[in-house]
Amino acid sequence: MGKKYIVKLDRESCIGAAACVAVQPDQWQIVDDGKVDFLNSKTDEKSKGWFVKEIDESELLKFKESAEVCPVNVIHIFEKDTGKKVV
Repeated sequence: MGKKYIVKLDRESCIGAAACVAVQPDQWQIVDDGKVDFLNSKTDEKSKGWFVKEIDESELLKFKESAEVCPVNVIHIFEKDTGKKVV
């Protein structure tokens, strides 16, 4: 069994550049307010306006690419077990 990761989106700070959508349209979608929705994610009860999703190692590279192309760095990835920030 591979590592698990937590992907977090700070939706409130999103500017709607849609770079993440271009890289990974099956995970991100621009909606009516001009910001992205993180598809199949949950709201983070600890952080207002943040959305989270657990992924496995097979999804990591695509999510890393989404995070790295974001011009305002609102997509963050952490190792689930250690909490260490990946992106």
